[in-house]
Amino acid sequence: MALEEFEKKELSQREKGLVNMKSITNYVMGLFIIAAGLLFLIPIDATAVFISRYDPDLLKVMAVTCFIYGLFRIYRGYNKNYFREL
Repeated sequence: MALEEFEKKELSQREKGLVNMKSITNYVMGLFIIAAGLLFLIPIDATAVFISRYDPDLLKVMAVTCFIYGLFRIYRGYNKNYFREL
């Protein structure tokens, strides 16, 4: 079976459900991780006590890392490339 034929193969109902569940999970986790990055960058009153102990430059690096990984998770949820083998 050629690779093109495999990619055009129709997914079963179970696989479609798994794809939707993984996609939703990636969207939610991406938004959660981006929100965590915002909390590192702009702390609220509840987290300011704990965050003020750390180096501001390290917090900025952590916030940028969270933004990048959160955007990656959202992209992966949008792409929905779960059952294709490389």
